[in-house]
Amino acid sequence: MHPPHEANPLDGALTGNGMRGTVAWNGHGYDGQTEGGKRFSIYDQDSPSPMEMVLHAHATCSLIDVIGGLKDRRGNLREARVEIDSSRASESPRVFEKIHFVYVVRGDVPETLVDRIIHRSHEKLCSVGIMLTRGGVDLTWELDFKA
Repeated sequence: MHPPHEANPLDGALTGNGMRGTVAWNGHGYDGQTEGGKRFSIYDQDSPSPMEMVLHAHATCSLIDVIGGLKDRRGNLREARVEIDSSRASESPRVFEKIHFVYVVRGDVPETLVDRIIHRSHEKLCSVGIMLTRGGVDLTWELDFKA
């Protein structure tokens, strides 16, 4: 299994540069399965909606970049999380118009390094976020840092 701070080696590995999977209705929501066999629920009483999943996938993608970018300094982290806020179009299709992240980072790591990694995540690394911003989403973020 891959470490949680690194990209999943099965993401697209079975089909080259693409991804495959299935989504099936189960009578009260939806069940997804990745090509690697990971299962998850969508849009039922206890599961997120597709839009919530996209928003959280974006935050997770970027936080993976932050944790991975800290490399050997990860052990000095006490906390790392992303607080998410967003707004959507008022009429259908209710696409995201704005997304704002607050990166909360606590630990003995250089603040300038964390800031640089976040910038790089949004400019070059996080494919989920880059896909959204290329589609017109206004992304803003801030860093709440304490050593």
